[in-house]
Amino acid sequence: MLAVDTNILVRLVTRDDPEQAGCAMRLMQGGRIFVAKTVILELEWILRRVYELPLERVLFALKGIAGLDNVILEDPLVVADALAWCELGLDFADALHLASSHDAKGFATFDEGFRKRSETIETHCRVELA
Repeated sequence: MLAVDTNILVRLVTRDDPEQAGCAMRLMQGGRIFVAKTVILELEWILRRVYELPLERVLFALKGIAGLDNVILEDPLVVADALAWCELGLDFADALHLASSHDAKGFATFDEGFRKRSETIETHCRVELA
């Protein structure tokens, strides 16, 4: 199994460098690939903030990568919850932090917007203001 860095997945999604995109494609087709949830987090941020892709396209790309037969995703159920909650209005980073806290009784934040958005979503723990 080979673990990949975020920049491999960025090239795969954006194809902004044809040579690196080809290399990324060959790597991704070469066997089992491990993708850490931190790589998914960074990929979402880069695609949205640096490449200014619309959220729908970013989520489509993340789901596509996660759904590849040869991809071993760290905490796949956590990532799936985060993707679903992002589709329902949470920021992806907030959603991933919350989904990763599945054993906690609550999630403290200073972010009132995050707390309000989380009220409309069924999660495993309550987001509360600190």
